[in-house]
Amino acid sequence: MDAATLNGFSALARWPVPDRQDWLDKQSTKYKQMVLIISNMTQTRDIQTALETFRQHGGVLRTSQALTQGIHPAALYKLVEDGQLTRLARGLYRLSSAREFSNPDLAVVATKTSDAVVCLISALAFHGITTQVPRAVHLAVPRGRYAGLRLRTPPVKIYRFDVPTFDQGVELHKIDGVPMRIYSVARTLVDCFKYRNKLGLDVAIEALRFARLRKRISNREILHFARLLRQDRVMAPYLESVT
Repeated sequence: MDAATLNGFSALARWPVPDRQDWLDKQSTKYKQMVLIISNMTQTRDIQTALETFRQHGGVLRTSQALTQGIHPAALYKLVEDGQLTRLARGLYRLSSAREFSNPDLAVVATKTSDAVVCLISALAFHGITTQVPRAVHLAVPRGRYAGLRLRTPPVKIYRFDVPTFDQGVELHKIDGVPMRIYSVARTLVDCFKYRNKLGLDVAIEALRFARLRKRISNREILHFARLLRQDRVMAPYLESVT
């Protein structure tokens, strides 16, 4: 970095805080305007091109993804106005001609999140080992490393899992063509026993019974996560008695 640049930063640092922040805000605004101008120059308003881009991405795109892929905002508005796009949530669109989602809540969440993991009741429902119907999508996020999840619909319930074991048992599944991180059957069973005071012990026992019947899961798989999450003593009597 040359002397002139260093002197410039030094002078900026001596400005009163309101003046310095005002200058930085103006520079940020100018940068955003420049990016918008460049983006508009490279984006297309062609409807057929926009439709083909949606098809190439499984029929679902966020606004930011659509713009990055070269679709002009005017083309998006036109497609919505003509009924060729359906607005699933704020900033999230799906081709109206695409087949209906088999699991719309998880499909929407999958397009909105990347580091969260479907857990507990929602994971049980996905794996087909519960009679519970989740009223919200249960999502796990790393404890202390997650600022927040901006989702109005569908409703979500956030759980903060310990960082060292957060990625253990994570599986990647496609929800209506969209990749989604979901905890495995064995990991989910152990998590349900860990959160039994919130979910209910009966929910955890029922899931264990269904897992044995439908998934043919072994005690070895369950015990691996039970020891990892320090639930082995809690689960031991149920692993022996539940068949």
